[in-house]
Amino acid sequence: MVQEYGNYFGLKTGVFRGGCLTGPFHSGTQLHGFLSYLIYCALIKKKYTIMGYKGKQVRDNIHSNDLVQMFEYFYNDPKKGAVYNVGGGRFSNCSILEAMEMIKSLLNEKVMYEYSEKNRSGDHKWWISDVNKFKSQYPNWNYKINLSTMIKEIGDMIDMRLSK
Repeated sequence: MVQEYGNYFGLKTGVFRGGCLTGPFHSGTQLHGFLSYLIYCALIKKKYTIMGYKGKQVRDNIHSNDLVQMFEYFYNDPKKGAVYNVGGGRFSNCSILEAMEMIKSLLNEKVMYEYSEKNRSGDHKWWISDVNKFKSQYPNWNYKINLSTMIKEIGDMIDMRLSK
């Protein structure tokens, strides 16, 4: 409706279709926010359940600061009825197995896990957002926070919360 009203009435409206949005304050759960939940499980030594696809399902992650910068670019130069895909794109993506290796390398924590053949309902094997439309309209915007930094920040924040 936002897109329709924007186009029909000439309103400067924007829809940001988010994939995996994350950052140090993200409180992921088993079914949502896999990266922060995976880090949480590693840090508290809780067994993580990989649901299907042999852990090779790929997700892209965009840091909340990069997303807020997208909002700011749009706010300063809004378009009529605009719709944008939002996510880490080719800049920041990984499979669950790759994320586990990064957690081990960056946080020195091994993820304990079990595997369930049954994939999550409605899940897909691979998702990498195409942010080229946004980048073409706002060429000065670019990612600033990579996956390694995200993992470190999330890990630090979880550590801080656990130590209270």
